[in-house]
Amino acid sequence: MLRKLSIQTRLMLAFGVIALLVTAMGTAGWYIARMQNGSFNRFNKHVVGSVMAYDKARVAMLESHALERAILIRASDAAATAEYLKKWDEQQQVADKAIAAFKAVILDPKTLVDANAAESGFAAYRQNARPVLEKIIAGQLASPADADAALKPAVEQLQSGVAALARVDSTVSYYTDVAMTKLNGFLSFITTAAFVLIALSVGLVALLAWRISRSIVQPMNDAARFAEQVGAGDLTATLDVQGQDEATRLQRSLAQMRDALQSMVSRVRDVTEGITTASSEIAHGNQDLSQRTEQTASNLQQTASSMEQLTGTVKQSADAARQANQLASSASTVASRGGEVVSQVVSTMDEISAASKKIADIIGVIDGIAFQTNILALNAAVEAARAGEQGRGFAVVAGEVRNLAQRSAQAAKEIKSLIGASVEKVDSGARLVQDAGSTMTEIVASVQRVTDIIGEITAATSEQSTGIGQVNTAVNQLDQMTQQNAALVEESAAAAESLRQQAERLSEVVAAFKLADAQRLGSVAMARAHETALVRSAPVVRSAPAAPAVKPAPAAVKAPAPAPAKLAPVGATVTTAAAPKPVAAPAHDDDWATF
Repeated sequence: MLRKLSIQTRLMLAFGVIALLVTAMGTAGWYIARMQNGSFNRFNKHVVGSVMAYDKARVAMLESHALERAILIRASDAAATAEYLKKWDEQQQVADKAIAAFKAVILDPKTLVDANAAESGFAAYRQNARPVLEKIIAGQLASPADADAALKPAVEQLQSGVAALARVDSTVSYYTDVAMTKLNGFLSFITTAAFVLIALSVGLVALLAWRISRSIVQPMNDAARFAEQVGAGDLTATLDVQGQDEATRLQRSLAQMRDALQSMVSRVRDVTEGITTASSEIAHGNQDLSQRTEQTASNLQQTASSMEQLTGTVKQSADAARQANQLASSASTVASRGGEVVSQVVSTMDEISAASKKIADIIGVIDGIAFQTNILALNAAVEAARAGEQGRGFAVVAGEVRNLAQRSAQAAKEIKSLIGASVEKVDSGARLVQDAGSTMTEIVASVQRVTDIIGEITAATSEQSTGIGQVNTAVNQLDQMTQQNAALVEESAAAAESLRQQAERLSEVVAAFKLADAQRLGSVAMARAHETALVRSAPVVRSAPAAPAVKPAPAAVKAPAPAPAKLAPVGATVTTAAAPKPVAAPAHDDDWATF
């Protein structure tokens, strides 16, 4: 029932009950104290007051009797006796006031009668003793015996009053004992009632404190036990949540915390296992990447060396192209001059052809002249024959002339045929020379085009030389970056290994928590660990490209600088092929010693 109330309400209820009990006890104490105070007041007023009053009256009367004796003794000393008389009067007044006060507080009639008797005796003593004392002071009584005889009736009355006070004393003592008995009984009752009330209050407070503390401490102990179990890693701990108080809310919050922590630990465990597997794969991949980076660095070294050789070759080709360009320019010049000469030859051949034609015409004329001469010689021979003996010499001359004419005609024919053949050959040569001129013109144009092409080749070769130099620089930079990347890969591998170890330690830490599905998670962890072991044990497949076919550089080309010793991995194969053949190459930790 109390669990339905909040701790604040219960504490307020407990303190309210305690306050109520304190108020009740205070009220009872106040009432008892008031009653006790009344009893004491009544006791003081009626008992103690009467005792003090009658005792004061008795003492005053006895003091008066003593002063009376002093006056008798010092009767000759007027000043002293006058002082004693004055004090005697004062004691009488004190006695009267005490008797009056006693009568005011006395309740018993018998005691009141004795008080009246004492008051009457004291009054009679005062009336009888004062005149005698005045006479003693005035010296009217000659001897102390006379004075004592004169005071005797007054002394008897004083003794009568004192006897009455003695009876009052016995009565007051009796009533005092009775009052004390009643007061002690009342005090005993009050004490008993106070103890009973205190006991009831203490019992009620103890019961209330026990119930309230139990209603608070028990759930707090349950919460503490639950928290200890959770703190020990047991997330399967249960908690009986009942009620609506703060402890219940705390238990409910702890249960929610347990559920959230269980969910979080489950997720952390899953993530940790994933991280462990991933870090193992990353570490393995980094090792493989480190080896490949190492091989790449070696390949880049070989590539840089080949690029340097290629740079020398390209420079030599550029020089050769420049020389070829110069030779082509010279050839173009020579071809141009040859074209001009051929043109001149064509012109000369044309002139020769024209001259040959003119010679042919002249030979034709000579042939005609020879024919006519032959006819004339024949006619002359005929005429000489007709002339007979006189004409014999002329006939001989005519015969010789005819022979000469025939030989001239024959020579003219031969010359004509030769000239004709020469003309034909000259025409053919002219045509050939014209063809040669056209060919020479084409050769000149071709040589010019070749010169232009060689110039373009020279410019392109220069640009290629510059570009290859830049490529060589870039390859060197890439080599340096590859070395740096190799170092970074090594650091990454170390970091991945550290991450894997930390993930394993985190898995061990998370494994300290006991979950409801621990067996399932354990099986998952074992499966992932087995998968990781398989990944680690698998051989690394990496590309081993073929060796490049690099032409040796000419003697004019400067040999490339040797690669640094630290970049020469063990068993590395240099390649520039685009489609390498995969080969199985297991990773070796010794390769890391090169970085």
